[in-house]
Amino acid sequence: MRKISLTKIRKKDKVNFTVEYEQEDDGRWLAEVKELPGVLTYGVDPDDAMAHAQALALRVIADRLDNGEAIPMLMFSFSAA
Repeated sequence: MRKISLTKIRKKDKVNFTVEYEQEDDGRWLAEVKELPGVLTYGVDPDDAMAHAQALALRVIADRLDNGEAIPMLMFSFSAA
């Protein structure tokens, strides 16, 4: 299992998201953002799975903002660890 760090930045604070991904028995790749429950995606390769996980993470954050939920960060970037 590989881990990729997704960095989110708020002013001077820095918090990392962790994306874990691994290959399933059927050949698909599974990626999960540990800090955002429910952000779990599949891809045809590790990069595809990670791209889907990043996109879903952004959608989850946008949905939370739309629904007035507190979000600890408003600016973030993705980076590999």
